[in-house]
Formats: sequence, C-alpha cells, structure tokens
Amino acid sequence: MPKVPVDLIKRALEEDGAFADITTLSTVSADQWSTGSIVARQAGVVAGLAVAAETFRILDERVSIELLVQDGASVQAGEGLLRLQGPARSLLSAERVALNFLGHLSGIATITAFCVRALEGKQTRILDTRKTTPGLRSLEKMAVQLGGGQNHRFGLSDGVLIKDNHIKAAGGIAQAVAAARGVAPHLLKIEVECETLAEVQEAVECNADVVLLDNMTVEMMRQAVELICLRDPRMLIEASGSIGTDTDRLMAIAATGVDFISLGALTHSAPNFDVSLEFA
Repeated sequence: MPKVPVDLIKRALEEDGAFADITTLSTVSADQWSTGSIVARQAGVVAGLAVAAETFRILDERVSIELLVQDGASVQAGEGLLRLQGPARSLLSAERVALNFLGHLSGIATITAFCVRALEGKQTRILDTRKTTPGLRSLEKMAVQLGGGQNHRFGLSDGVLIKDNHIKAAGGIAQAVAAARGVAPHLLKIEVECETLAEVQEAVECNADVVLLDNMTVEMMRQAVELICLRDPRMLIEASGSIGTDTDRLMAIAATGVDFISLGALTHSAPNFDVSLEFA
C-alpha cells in the first residue's frame, strides 16, 4: 500500500477538533483507560486499516492496536476489524476521523469487488479513473486494487490520453497523435478518446496504442470493437463514460470484447462502508 499519509491524517484530526474535544475532555477522566473494537456493520471488502490505526497513534502514541483482519479481506457484518486499548479520551477523540477513512476506503474496495465479480471469467478488466477526492488519490487507488480492480493513470504524466478538447486544440486526431509521438517516450502508450465510429476509424489509421470508447451505446461499442480488430487485433480497447456499476450493463459491455472498463463511480460515488467503534 502507499505510505500512510501522516500529514493528511493530522490535518483531518485538526479539522475535526480532535485535539480539543470539549465533550470528551469534560465527561471522561484523563486516567481512564478503555478497550474497544472497530466492527464491520455490513459485509464487504476492508481497506484503510493501516490509516485508521495510524489515526489513533497520531492522536496518542499510548494507544495499542491489534489488526484482526488484513486490508483486502472479505468480512461479514459483525466481524471485528481492529482492537484498541488506551486512554478512553484518545479513543473517543480519534474515533470519527479513523472511521471516516476506513468507511470511505472500504466502500471503494467493496464496490470495486462487486464490479470485478460481475465480470468473473471474462477478459475485461475493471479500471479506476482520475475522478478522485483531492488529496486522497493514492489511498483511493489503493482501495481499488484491494477490491480486485486495476489502476488507470495515477496522474497526467503517466500516459498520453488524448481527449476531445486535446483533439480540438490540436486540429484533429491525426495531428494530436503525431504531435504526441514526437514527444512521448517510446515506452509510453498513446490512447485516443473516441465518441463516434468515424473517430475510431481515424484513431486506428493513426496507429494509436489504445482506443477509448467514450459514452457509446453497447451496439456502437460492438461495432467499434469489430472495426478495430479487423485492423489490429492487438490494439487495446477501453470503454468509459457514465457506465456505472450495474451488473447487467457491465456484462453487456464486456461481451462486446473491450479489454477494459474504466469507472469513475468506483471513487466518486462509492457508498460508505458502515463501521463502528464499540467499547468493551
């Protein structure tokens, strides 16, 4: 997993007022110690345990933590994820931030696993996108991997993806691809976003490495895949654009023969995974 983002966790704790938790400071004795467990309240895939654990440690290094499962584990409702022991004040004050991280990341891992299972046995792979929460990209993309998905570009420098506005600015697909070929390292793939079959044809003729079928109907995707495979069966094909996580739709798109389906919904619309801290 990526390095635990200590600075991000500190900012989240400060944002929540965890270092001056008036309710806890006024109702709980400073010398009271407690034990508790973070428990899953639904079935799913866990992600972010290390981040949750670090949240408690940052607030108070005296808190001891025992992982009951590992990130990427499939769990059932009622299953314990993390056992804590330490000053009651610290457990209470770090609780919400820790659960926010854990619930958000586990939600991403869970919806990703759902989509991956829908395509089990198919050649099509599920990808994420750059539609992530600012500052949380590395964690969210980690959660996608833990759910069985794959990462698309982490950032703009990781690959050439020529989209509609690039094409307009460059004067056309041919011009954009030619310009990219002149600059991009030879090991970097060049992908072209296409919204019509005419654009697919042009991208194929320009020898793009990957063609992205954007906001197409399933039937149009099928025709595009046939067109591409006639020219170069090795060319990679990605489907994207308002696809969502509906199982039937994912299966229908996979049946067209695309290699990848990229889903912004994995990170920007994942339901929160329900977890709670329960004192013994």
